[in-house]
Amino acid sequence: MSRAIPTTARNSYRHISQLLSKPAWSVRALLPSEPSSTPTITPKQLHHLLRLSALPQPSSPAAEASMIATLESQLHFVRAIQQVDTTGVEPLRSIRDETAAGSEDATISVDSLKDALENEETWGHCQRPRRRRDAPVDTAGIEDWDVLTTASQKVGRYFVVKSAKGAGTPES
Repeated sequence: MSRAIPTTARNSYRHISQLLSKPAWSVRALLPSEPSSTPTITPKQLHHLLRLSALPQPSSPAAEASMIATLESQLHFVRAIQQVDTTGVEPLRSIRDETAAGSEDATISVDSLKDALENEETWGHCQRPRRRRDAPVDTAGIEDWDVLTTASQKVGRYFVVKSAKGAGTPES
């Protein structure tokens, strides 16, 4: 069963496939090609940043030079990302579905809790809610798996754990 794709959709699929066929950038392009001869981070600034972040100070001048080079590389990456044109792009507020359907799905209402609330009763001096003991718990789909399927030895509905002392036979 095949559907006919409208011409405009077919053209947009071609456009997307052409767009995705070649990368527009690479991580290598975002990293500095060679170390900067004049570092913008001074050793004094590095020591201050390490102290603020409660990280240990470099143990040697070589370790300090390595930390400065790494920090310079990271700053070069951040500057390259900051130069990306984001006009017309809404800021990302969160990583979740903020559509009307997503919001409705995430909303908890009294109607959605109705079944759970009907299976509760208040108990004790402070009238704390607790599940009624006579109310059945719906475990369909949650406890349908057999725990003993991977056990190498079983005795009835129990699995056997061999200890270093015994031969692995259950005691009566």
